[in-house]
Amino acid sequence: MAMADRFRAAVERRDLSALEALFTGDVRLHSPVTFTPFDGRDAVLGLFGVLLRVFEDFRYVGSLEGVAETGADGAEAPSAVLLFRAGAGGRQIHGMDLLQFDEAGLIKEITVMVRPRSAVQALGEAVLAGLVADGLVPAPADH
Repeated sequence: MAMADRFRAAVERRDLSALEALFTGDVRLHSPVTFTPFDGRDAVLGLFGVLLRVFEDFRYVGSLEGVAETGADGAEAPSAVLLFRAGAGGRQIHGMDLLQFDEAGLIKEITVMVRPRSAVQALGEAVLAGLVADGLVPAPADH
């Protein structure tokens, strides 16, 4: 699946402009640290800008290809899973990116899964700080 290889290469190069060309305009990303997905190319690229800064020693370690049901419409779509290892906030992360493609081969949906829970928490804190710093979300209110 050439698009999965292009995605992997763009992430490994930390190349946001290359990623932009791979996404549909209405791409949706399901994050392990937020309930609400990131919708649209601008939102997903903003998140990737933060992720590429937050992840330490990020590397893909494997891939799988097939067909899977999408979360958006329940239709089956060509899909690829890229397995990765990284660090964030002093925690080692094991994760996977599920990429799902439209008829033209562009990425229409991404689901990111991360373990263990302590890594999800550390990643969530680091990503939120990056999103706030980039002006993509408001700072949380102190209680």
